[in-house]
Amino acid sequence: MSGTRPEPAGNPVAHAVQLARETLPPMHPAGRPFVAGGAVATLVARRFSKRLGVVGALATVAMAAFFREPKRVPPPRDGVALASADGLVSLIEEAVPPAELGLPAEPRMRVSVFLSVFDVHVQRVPANGVIERVAYRPGKFLSADLDKASDDNERNSVLMRTEDGHELVVVQIAGLVARRILCEIREGDKVGAAATYGIIRFGSRVDLYLPPGSTVLVSKGQRTIGGETVIAELPAAPAKG
Repeated sequence: MSGTRPEPAGNPVAHAVQLARETLPPMHPAGRPFVAGGAVATLVARRFSKRLGVVGALATVAMAAFFREPKRVPPPRDGVALASADGLVSLIEEAVPPAELGLPAEPRMRVSVFLSVFDVHVQRVPANGVIERVAYRPGKFLSADLDKASDDNERNSVLMRTEDGHELVVVQIAGLVARRILCEIREGDKVGAAATYGIIRFGSRVDLYLPPGSTVLVSKGQRTIGGETVIAELPAAPAKG
């Protein structure tokens, strides 16, 4: 017989906690005040009515789910632009990027992703690169699935340059019930593909403007996974010098 002994089984409670951490996505910090407020309101409501307490608890859980920030792993591919958001591809068309970025008023291919209240609402960087400009513009709160939402609604635009020298523009657009856009990156920041850079509270839309010569790989009506779905293949790296 060998003198070795089997290792003792681990603590089942600790194992269950570890599995829960790996299964349940973490929450974006922007959601903590809302969830904390919901929890307090639930405790107060429960003192008056158990039914109200149950409703409050369910609403608090739904709020926590809305602000979830699941881990995403970008595909091991160079020369591509990834989806910046979870949602439904609502438009694929040529359009001029937001004027506040100071880019030439020339149309570029734009892929729009509409986020319902059930989608993950954090936004992710579409490629490795450097942030060149961030510009916020106040506006209306039309339904984000309308064509004119890109022009009329509150928005935050980001211009980045990829490691290959391409310009990518990502625009967070407020929706009918979204009233707050949060952007956590600044000009000069070096960013990595699929990293979270912001969040839009409640229904919204994210536009991605591609450089000329890109090949779009998604179709209208297709669902995207932020940080993982490849939106387009970018053209060959621009010549230097």
